[in-house]
Order: sequence, then C-alpha cells, then structure tokens
Amino acid sequence: MSCPALSALALKPQLRLLNALRANAKPIMTFLGLPSFRTAQVVAQTGVDAIIIDCEHGYISDDSMHASAAAIASLGVSPLVRLRMTHSDLVKRALDAGAHGIVVPQINTAEEARAIVSHAKFPPQGTRGQGSAFPALTQGIDLPTYLQTANDTLLTCLQIETKAGVENVDDICAVPGVDMVFIGPNDLALSVLGYVPAKGDEPEFVQAVQKIVAAARRHGKWVGRLSNDGVSSKEHLEVFDTVAMSYDVRALQNWYMAELRIARS
Repeated sequence: MSCPALSALALKPQLRLLNALRANAKPIMTFLGLPSFRTAQVVAQTGVDAIIIDCEHGYISDDSMHASAAAIASLGVSPLVRLRMTHSDLVKRALDAGAHGIVVPQINTAEEARAIVSHAKFPPQGTRGQGSAFPALTQGIDLPTYLQTANDTLLTCLQIETKAGVENVDDICAVPGVDMVFIGPNDLALSVLGYVPAKGDEPEFVQAVQKIVAAARRHGKWVGRLSNDGVSSKEHLEVFDTVAMSYDVRALQNWYMAELRIARS
C-alpha cells in the first residue's frame, strides 16, 4: 500500500484527509463548484472526508475560496483547493486560505511537478512565502506550529489527464514532495480517445489508467480519481486510495431530475 514520504509527525485530528490516507481508510471527497460558504457547510455535514473547492471549473472567487475553506475546516473536514493554473501566486493564495492541500490540473512533466512542489513548500524545501495568519487560524493552531508542520502535512496532488502526463507519469511520481496523483477521467478520455464520456472499457483508456496507478504504487504515492456516484465510488475504492464522488452542482441537478420524474410519472 502506498505511503508517501511525509514525516511521522503526530497529526492534529483536523487534518482528516491526511489522517485517513495514512490509515488506509479509503476517504471519500467531493467537489464544490458553487461560491457559497453555506453550501460548503451543508456538504461538509454529509460525512465526506474532504471537499475540493474547484477554482478551475467551479464558480469560485478568491473571497469564496477563503470563506469556504474556513467553513469546511471548522466542521472537521479537509478543504482542498483545485487551482485554475500552476502559477505560484495561485498556490500561495490557496494555501494561505487554509487549504489542507492543493489539486493541480494538467500536469504533463516532472519539471512542472517540481515547480508546484517548490511553490507549495516553505524554505528550505521550497520557495513559498509567509505572511498570512489565516492558514493557522483555519487549522486551529498557532502560526509557529503551522510554519513548523506545513511542509509535512499539506497535500500536493497533481492531476494526470493528458497523453503527455500519462507518458511522463513515472517521472512525475518520482518527484519528491508529490503526495498524490489524481485522474480526471473526462479530460483523460478527451486526450487519449478524443471524446467524452468514456465508456470506461476502451483499451487505450484502461491502459492509461493502469499506467498511472502503477506509477503511483511504484513511487509510494497515493492515487485517486473522480467517481460519478456511490456505486462507481465503491468499485473504484477497490483500486484507488481515495475518490472524489461527484460535484455539488451535479448532486442538485440529479436530485431534482429524479424527484421530478417521480412527481410527473
């Protein structure tokens, strides 16, 4: 079982996702795309272990990211932030909001992976600057403790979702400081197959997924993926360390559509 090279530091219980991953407890995440800290609170009370605040495809501003991260963490759930790009300032803003980690899309090379790790780590491991009290407040600890522990407790998760990423996934997973790789099946299918949604059994798609999982296992990284629902999440957790089960927007749509079908039948 994969064991990323994070320190043996005793973790505060607030770091729910990292604790669960280390315990091989198969944590379940979900995506938040709506710019509402109330939505963040509602979803955080459902029993999920982590919520990925989606600043790539979601309608999430900087203010909403800060509010949602604090709301999620206050309920004992781990907030992660999916960035819209790989720029160092976006990494810093997400971590300064109190995120327990970052999810970075479209990573294609080991060089890109090393740059992200450097942006996410305080010196001497990286180049992250310090000047915000908010991440310590969000975790419920003092600033000196946060500075001492951040490099060892914040998750750096990279998305492998392109042909180039798959080709270079072994080198990407070999980069120290990368904790997890995450499969975005829709973008992976678009890149590998040229269409979405994938049926899931296309040989090229299956081989790409297997290559990503094998590289993660070989280098001791956790590996996760998007799952559409509970049934697929249960199936995927037989292979993956964690899944992100659907999306707040999709959950709302699916509930209304299902109930309307019943009401109008």
